[in-house]
Amino acid sequence: METLTTPDRMIRLAVDLVNTKTLDPEQLTSPAALKQFLLDHGEPTATVDEDDLAAMKAIRERLRPVFHAEPGEAARIVNELLTEYAVRPYLSDHDGSPWHLHVAKPEATWAEWLAAGSALGLAGFAAGHGFEAIDTCAAPDCERVFVNAAERRPRRFCTPTCSSRTRVASYRARQAAPRIEQQDPGTEERA
Repeated sequence: METLTTPDRMIRLAVDLVNTKTLDPEQLTSPAALKQFLLDHGEPTATVDEDDLAAMKAIRERLRPVFHAEPGEAARIVNELLTEYAVRPYLSDHDGSPWHLHVAKPEATWAEWLAAGSALGLAGFAAGHGFEAIDTCAAPDCERVFVNAAERRPRRFCTPTCSSRTRVASYRARQAAPRIEQQDPGTEERA
């Protein structure tokens, strides 16, 4: 099932899966949409049905809190997913593919495969960068999640677009705020 498991790829899959349902409309609306999601993420042989779709949405909702929780709670969630879905890693070269790492059981469903790989990817990322680098966009009108490996550039927004929209909205709010004239406290109005 899995063509290649690398930590970066599995983190990207976790982020992209969580971002399939935010304030935007649901993106995983059918098995065909799930198949396209998997195809877009390098899984050209994906065959999925309604059960796979429901299971993938359930995994998405189990991954989402990792991006919102305090570090201890996020670690607990990741550890739960690892315990439930991951197996001892093993090498495979199935279907003529180059050697690659599997972290889910051989007969895993797509949702189980993604849960195992995402949990392992997020665990490795958190161990290397801290849970502070796994976050949710700070824009009030956005729920997208992201990871940020840049050590010296803390990130608050999922994209430059959200950052710009937030800055512009803040500027406009300041401009629209009524101006309160300040009087010198030493002067009193004379009648």
